[in-house]
Amino acid sequence: MELKLLNDQGQAASNVAAPDTIFGRDYNEALIHQVVVAYQANARSGNRKQKDREEVSHTTKKPWRQKGTGRARAGMSSSPLWRGGGRIFPNSPDENFSHKVNKKMYRAGLCSILSQLAREDRLSIVENLSVDAPKTKLLAQKLKGMGLDSVLVITDNLDENLLLASRNLPNVLVVEPRHADPVSLVFYKKVLITKPALAKIEEMLA
Repeated sequence: MELKLLNDQGQAASNVAAPDTIFGRDYNEALIHQVVVAYQANARSGNRKQKDREEVSHTTKKPWRQKGTGRARAGMSSSPLWRGGGRIFPNSPDENFSHKVNKKMYRAGLCSILSQLAREDRLSIVENLSVDAPKTKLLAQKLKGMGLDSVLVITDNLDENLLLASRNLPNVLVVEPRHADPVSLVFYKKVLITKPALAKIEEMLA
């Protein structure tokens, strides 16, 4: 598998050899969907809270007598059938949303995503990406000169200048290879990988 090596102007200078086991796999939509859903589900936190019959504010007095009114029987106003009553099965903050995905499946899903990005010409390689100062303008100009507006940058050396320069760019994310998640790989229009980071990715997913 050959990947494009871009220069500072965003033009293909040459090609870089990449293993077919990572960048030449078939597109497995079901596996990618499962990996993306699991990643998003595992990032959820239990922040929903509903009250049951014990927790709602109510009186234990019987609303009306049992017989003779023509209305349905009612014991107390905390009934789930009543407006303002407690929920039967309330959501709780300790609810577990996590999905289990085996390591082999997760790695295969990442390889399938990377292979599809390469086929769609959305994945490119650069020798290195750095800025001289922690200035957003410098990184924005460099990416604009390369013709990149929405890009995920995977670099082996996440220095402070590059990290600070990228934080204010809404469509740019700079991460290390171990933090390249499936959601980000799918979300951004382009993926830019430095040469040393490519070697780390090959080592991680081999």
